[in-house]
Amino acid sequence: MVSQANSGLPWSRRSFLATSVASTMSATLLDHPPADAAPASAANPRDPIVTNTTINGRHYRMAIDVRTTLLDALREHVGLTGSKKGCDHGQCGACTVLLDGRRILSCLTLAASTEGKNITTIEGLAQADGKLHPMQQAFIDHDAFQCGYCTPGQILSAVACVAEGHAESEAAIREYMSGNLCRCAAYPNIVDAIRQAKNKMEGA
Repeated sequence: MVSQANSGLPWSRRSFLATSVASTMSATLLDHPPADAAPASAANPRDPIVTNTTINGRHYRMAIDVRTTLLDALREHVGLTGSKKGCDHGQCGACTVLLDGRRILSCLTLAASTEGKNITTIEGLAQADGKLHPMQQAFIDHDAFQCGYCTPGQILSAVACVAEGHAESEAAIREYMSGNLCRCAAYPNIVDAIRQAKNKMEGA
């Protein structure tokens, strides 16, 4: 059979569309492997990733699952259990830590996202000689805890509250500490502790 192209006859619109579709399908099949054929070099998403993070002034290199939260990395991989797992949904504040000086909820933060950053947990707040941070001492002086479970998160959040300039009044302290819950209801003592520590932190 002689094609229209060779016979010199004019192409119909139907012939042009049919030829174009056939050419496109051929190119697609050549350029793309079957959907169920994974590239040989594709990484396994379940393989651990390596992160490099500074925690309390020390460098840590961890091989972790990409889905690992910072809270689980701290507790299970580094052995720093001061950060508590309360609700594990970012609602109680027990897991609060400082990331480059800013407070974050470690249960909602992926450890992989902290690559190259500086993390401070309750274990790293005191000085190297064992002297307590003014906020830690203030919590003791004002008996600002009872069961103590929320205390690490409360203290770190309080340190950030002062650094952020939100400790100028009792009302401001209550507002900017509202993300940290205390089931023992030691809130008045916590406010008093923050007001005491504020003066010492600003005078240091």
